Amino acid sequence: MLNLGSLNPQQRLAVETIRGPVLILAGAGTGKTRVITFRIAHMVERGVAPGNILGVTFTNKAAREMQERVFKLLPRQPRDPAEEKPERPTICTFHSLCVRILRSHIEKLGYKRNFVIYDESEQLSAIKKILSHISAKGEKTDPAAVLSLLSRYKNGGARAAAFADPNVAALAEHVRTRYESALRACNAVDFDDLILLTLKLFKEHPAALEACRAKYRYVMVDEYQDTNAAQFELVQALTKEHRNLCVVGDDDQSIYGWRGAEVANLLDLEKHFPEVKIVKLEQNYRSTTTILSAANAVIKNNARRRGKQLWSQKGQGAKITLYAFENDEEEARTVVEEIEFARQARRVPWSEQAILFRTNQQSRPLETALRQAGVRYHLIGGQSFFDRREVRDLLAYFKTFVNPHDDVSLLRIANVPARGLSDVTMERLLAASQERQGSMFSAMKNPSVQATFLVRTRECIEAFVDLIERYRTALLSPAAASAASPLQAWAEKFLSETGYLDELRRAEKDAETAESRVRNLKDIIATLDRADSLTTPLAERLQEFLEELSLDSDRAEEKESAGDAVTLITMHSCKGLEFPHVFVVGLEDGLLPHSRSKVEGTLDEERRLFYVAITRAMQTLTISHCGGRKKYGQLLPCHPSPFLKELPEDLVEHGADKAKEPVAVDTGKNYFASLRAALEQP
Repeated sequence: MLNLGSLNPQQRLAVETIRGPVLILAGAGTGKTRVITFRIAHMVERGVAPGNILGVTFTNKAAREMQERVFKLLPRQPRDPAEEKPERPTICTFHSLCVRILRSHIEKLGYKRNFVIYDESEQLSAIKKILSHISAKGEKTDPAAVLSLLSRYKNGGARAAAFADPNVAALAEHVRTRYESALRACNAVDFDDLILLTLKLFKEHPAALEACRAKYRYVMVDEYQDTNAAQFELVQALTKEHRNLCVVGDDDQSIYGWRGAEVANLLDLEKHFPEVKIVKLEQNYRSTTTILSAANAVIKNNARRRGKQLWSQKGQGAKITLYAFENDEEEARTVVEEIEFARQARRVPWSEQAILFRTNQQSRPLETALRQAGVRYHLIGGQSFFDRREVRDLLAYFKTFVNPHDDVSLLRIANVPARGLSDVTMERLLAASQERQGSMFSAMKNPSVQATFLVRTRECIEAFVDLIERYRTALLSPAAASAASPLQAWAEKFLSETGYLDELRRAEKDAETAESRVRNLKDIIATLDRADSLTTPLAERLQEFLEELSLDSDRAEEKESAGDAVTLITMHSCKGLEFPHVFVVGLEDGLLPHSRSKVEGTLDEERRLFYVAITRAMQTLTISHCGGRKKYGQLLPCHPSPFLKELPEDLVEHGADKAKEPVAVDTGKNYFASLRAALEQP
């Protein structure tokens, strides 16, 4: 029997309201995951079939955590080993929900079932390629900005103000057409497509929609304030008949408008579900009263919001410390000194301390100061070595030589570097492979398929097939089987023949970046021949290398996120996290609020971002700003953020004043005791 006695009255009301539309307004730190998991378990206890419950969230981490907590609450049913596994609720992200649906139905839309999902680096590569064809000579366009624009356009941003300009709308449509053709040629979709193709499937094949509605009769959506137009449409399609929709969110934490999130989805819920029941969660279990009072005071300055007042039973707590520094280097140095003082004098581990900033560029002086002080840190959001384009390309070549029928790997490198196999050619080959129900490589080798192309294109296809087969033969030959030749030499030879390293150097405007990319590949190739594996045949050795590499990358990521280290993180990345001691740096006009917000009219969202940063802190909060900040080596003047004036004066003490205050006798004794203990440690 589920124990609901551990919930507060509002949490319990949210858990017990299981039918019809419900909006759970969950303020920061109010235990919303607990409410969602208890609500799902309560539904099952009340007779709802687990297979009819769908819980949707935004990140795999949140979905995994929710799954684990729900499964612990569900009763364990004794069953016959011969019986099928008992049904479980579906708890996943929007994207993995759509992948489940599309794996069953995507062939109706003309794709092969083994479609590949492009990540951001692969999307950027496709965009760069398109821009190189449509940009004027000497014109520089930021591929990431174009990708962001395209994503907003595809997700319903065509209705947004930015696309009112016919030139912007025309460019977006032109890039979209070419981009979709490029992806289609590789039997690939991107994250946006997963949802858009599901919506297309629902419109064109109503039976598929009816099957999904029949399965998912109770739908819960977490972080509803972060949904975009396409996600909103997907939720509507699934729930507007049975109306058993529960959305959980907080309009005060809507900070992703720049990537298409529409806070109006939460604010205007009554337009679509007039009978919606609203439950507010306002008791915070994370922060002190001082921190919550500051957060409440800041956010109330946003006019369009659903009113809520966070409160806590954790006590008043320390005042917020506010520092004013001359420049960003002094800011970084002092923050690191504070972190080290807390560790040595108060035994606060590095892992309990976090530094939050508005833009990635702000991390440089902080990282420098942390390194100089010998402080371990973990920068969240840095690019993994294995996500780099050149590393992925090299591994795709290796995988293709091991198994040329791996369509995903072959499609990645077929025209990298360019060898006359255009997107149109690849699209035709893909269609031929679908027709014949074989791999792309089989279609490329098929004489009747080759005959459908012009002589020049046919020669390019034959040359590529020849390249694959020659290097496969070298891998599988008797000499290779006896390990007479090293793998490194084999790899260097194909890179030289394909001209891939030269292509890398040509593609990068900055010579240093180009050489860094080339060095990445040389470092990988240098590890191909280990002394203990020289007796293993080449093909087997390459297969083992690929397997080991993927295991090593997993281990590297685990290592990186583990251990005692200070967290460095942007305000956008910190939502959902909490830290006992938080430093929010760079509270300057132009950084927060960002200079763009004045042009784009997004000041409310910038204030919400500050609110999110404040509410990450559990025990202490330190905020700082600078009189000057370095940009391109030059110190530029800065002014304090107007948001600082919104902090109640009685909750704030200034860093300079704090330093002058005499230390209490007991506090001094505790500091010295801690220092003595630290020095006595071996």
